[in-house]
Amino acid sequence: MLNWLYRPFERLIDPFRPHDDATPPTGLVAYVWTYLRQVWPVFATVIFVGLLATCAEIMVFRFIAEIIDILTVAKPGALWAQHGRTFVIMLLTVAVAWPLLVMVQSLILQQGLTSNFPALIRWQSHRYVVRQSMTFFANDFAGRVASKVADTASSVRNTLVTLSDTFLYVVVYFTGAFVMFFEADVRLVVPLVIWCAGYGLICWRYVPLLSKASEEGSEARSALVGRLVDSYTNIQTVKLFAEPSREDAYVRDALEFNTAKWRVQQRLITRLDIMVNWLNIALLVSTAVLAIWLWSQGAISVGAIALVGALTQRILNMSGWIMFQVTNLFENIGTIQNGIETISQPHKVTDAAQAGTLAIRHGEVRFDAVRFMYGEAGQAALDGIDLTIRPGEKIGLVGPSGAGKSTLVNVFLRLHDLTSGCILVDNQDIAQVTQDSLRGHIGMVTQDTSLLHRSIRDNIAYGWPEASDAAIIEAARRAHAWDFIPELRDNKGRSGLDAHVGERGVKLSGGQRQRIAIARVLLKNAPILVLDEATSALDSEVEAAIQDSLLELMRGKTVIAIAHRLSTIARMDRLVVMEAGRIIESGTHAELIAAGGLYARLWARQTGGFIAA
Repeated sequence: MLNWLYRPFERLIDPFRPHDDATPPTGLVAYVWTYLRQVWPVFATVIFVGLLATCAEIMVFRFIAEIIDILTVAKPGALWAQHGRTFVIMLLTVAVAWPLLVMVQSLILQQGLTSNFPALIRWQSHRYVVRQSMTFFANDFAGRVASKVADTASSVRNTLVTLSDTFLYVVVYFTGAFVMFFEADVRLVVPLVIWCAGYGLICWRYVPLLSKASEEGSEARSALVGRLVDSYTNIQTVKLFAEPSREDAYVRDALEFNTAKWRVQQRLITRLDIMVNWLNIALLVSTAVLAIWLWSQGAISVGAIALVGALTQRILNMSGWIMFQVTNLFENIGTIQNGIETISQPHKVTDAAQAGTLAIRHGEVRFDAVRFMYGEAGQAALDGIDLTIRPGEKIGLVGPSGAGKSTLVNVFLRLHDLTSGCILVDNQDIAQVTQDSLRGHIGMVTQDTSLLHRSIRDNIAYGWPEASDAAIIEAARRAHAWDFIPELRDNKGRSGLDAHVGERGVKLSGGQRQRIAIARVLLKNAPILVLDEATSALDSEVEAAIQDSLLELMRGKTVIAIAHRLSTIARMDRLVVMEAGRIIESGTHAELIAAGGLYARLWARQTGGFIAA
């Protein structure tokens, strides 16, 4: 029924608004401001309306004192005539203005900020993080990264809301208390001043300790989540090696460390609670004794005593709330600082400032003096690669493990930037075109096929989202995947193309995953193909059946194929043999066999080598 009221406020912030894609700042204030500046008018309105609502709330205490003083001296028959206007003002303030202001503040805060603001931060953080290099993801747990993207956004919102709430109540209540105490009798201000000084000293001493403990606790929690996700993601390995007890120990170690860090924080909070409680008792007793003594001297009225008593009790209740807010504040700040360390890392692989769009005219690929090293020290993974692949030529990369074959493919895809040299596609330096346009012209099937935990349809159409079901089915048929797709069912009753495949495609066999991956590349129909052990997960019968589809797919395209099973690439136009990051041989299968080099030795070791006529 109230949707008409909620919707305008829910549209105050667009989580998917255009934004700057620059690296987020590493400083706490600058990082928070990066997102706050996008919604500051909404946030400023929340603070302003909240300020008015809090002022209306504190006026209740003044009204109580006035009512007591009026009733103490007024005659019942003349009460309305003498004080009716005052009562109307009180009624309008308490019964109309205050609830309306609270309602507006709640609508802006809950409908406008609470959901949309974290969504905006998560969206922008995700868009930045997902464009990080492969090295970034290889060096961290995926679950830990995802946890930081999600938790940091909530913590930014919570920090700002906590700061605004605390600021409003502290400023309004303490200012109001000082003014009202001063109006009653200046001596009533003395206990409050002493209490504020003591409260400030406690905060000054313990807030930095809480901040440090919260940051360490947040890091420990992220590490724990990372270990849990690592165990769950690799559950097949855990079960196959019958090592659940080892995983228990692995997770228990992180859990104990996480618990120890949070215990440090809880001890600080307990110490704070005890100290603030004693300070509060001192304020309550001293203010009560002073107020009664002043009344006995005729210095203040009964209404003033009621005002002082009620306001003091409210401040004491607030002191615990403020300390709780401060604790939460620094927990959230610790989470933000911990998240910044991951989210705000600069991209290792970036598009050039004036990067253009790759245009494929013929499909020639040239590696020119390519050199690449992992890190700043160590042996070069690629050391002076010079290789030209003619348009439409099909080459096979051959060599022992660690020779640099997959690394060569990875730098061609710009998953890493070169240490020196360049790679050209139709005379266009791939470092000077956008990564998306480069990879958009390359179709790839990898040895370790990971599917998205989505439907079969979504996985096959990932390179061409607009593809019709007819085109998707045709690609699946050509990849010999339609044999099993119609029979698939998931745990929610979805079937066929709608069936979901599980995380990384775990619900499918290795061969089924590979055929889905091949169907995806067939549908994408890119002019350059990279096949990294593309048929390694297929049995010989299925591989033989799919070879014709692969040959059709490769027709007219530039192809780079890697395979340890040499029989699968022996029919390529040219074979390039690599060892220790260098090219040591190049030629057709027959030429390399005749040369008697490394390729001939590798071929001799493999049995069942067969080249179709």
